Amino acid sequence: MSQSAQTTSRRPWQWDEPEWRHHVERVRAGRSLKPAACPGGARCAVALSFDSDHETIPLRDGEVMPGKLSQGEYGARAGVPRILRLLERHGVPATFFMPAVSALLRPDEARGYADRGHEVAIHGWIHERNMELEYKHERDLAFRCADTLERLTGQRPVGIRTPSWDFSERTLDITRELGLVYDSSLMADDDPYELLAYHEPTGVVEIPPEWIRDDAAYLNMDRYSAVRPYTPPRQLIPLWRDEFDAAYAEGGLFQLTMHPHVIGHRSRLVVLEELLGHIAGHPDVWYATHAQIAQYVWRRATGNGTAA
Repeated sequence: MSQSAQTTSRRPWQWDEPEWRHHVERVRAGRSLKPAACPGGARCAVALSFDSDHETIPLRDGEVMPGKLSQGEYGARAGVPRILRLLERHGVPATFFMPAVSALLRPDEARGYADRGHEVAIHGWIHERNMELEYKHERDLAFRCADTLERLTGQRPVGIRTPSWDFSERTLDITRELGLVYDSSLMADDDPYELLAYHEPTGVVEIPPEWIRDDAAYLNMDRYSAVRPYTPPRQLIPLWRDEFDAAYAEGGLFQLTMHPHVIGHRSRLVVLEELLGHIAGHPDVWYATHAQIAQYVWRRATGNGTAA
């Protein structure tokens, strides 16, 4: 049982002020790390990310029948090659958050991301729900994932996105112990910020995602539940275009989360193609990996070479 499940037997309305403050202040947004300008005088940073979950989501839930696994296999077999070709055509780097089991199933894919100049970052061992884990298991899986990705890609990961953006009471401790530069799981701002632990600065940069900038929130399908694609793919174009336009007007960050088994279908990748075409019509845009953005904003804020 996770520690959060053991915190109290009282109902939330029975908590006294120290108790609810304790929960709220465990991990908070600290100072904004939004830079005055991006490299080369660019006014807006664009950070594309792909969570290469593949078969790990059904495996995590103990679903081992071929049908469900084939949906994940599609992401690796058909989605990833299309995505890589699109990124190459546009000359855009991306961050691939990869569960270790996905990387072990396809080591050439993991190496291929790094060889093409993309970033490979931590995304759990088997897309586990870390809020359901004991601390020792969450820590062990995170370290095993980092070691596995380093062995397969030749590069030590510097960032993490927790599976499903679950964040336990010990996730930040583990992130700091791993010496990671950034996290990309929390959603307290549009632009990068420093994470606080009970009011204390941690040196960990947050590159915030959001469900409105996640393809799975609109396009996922599960035949045994109420989860159904309710948004025609092209309706994402104005939504994400408006998000980019606002980030560009504000001189901030436009971050996008996608999944090869979701966005990688032929009728859906056109969304990203058209979006990149729209972004290309704007001068002074900096395309960067999550690691590049985290390291840059930390240097600008502190004058130090690395975060964490």
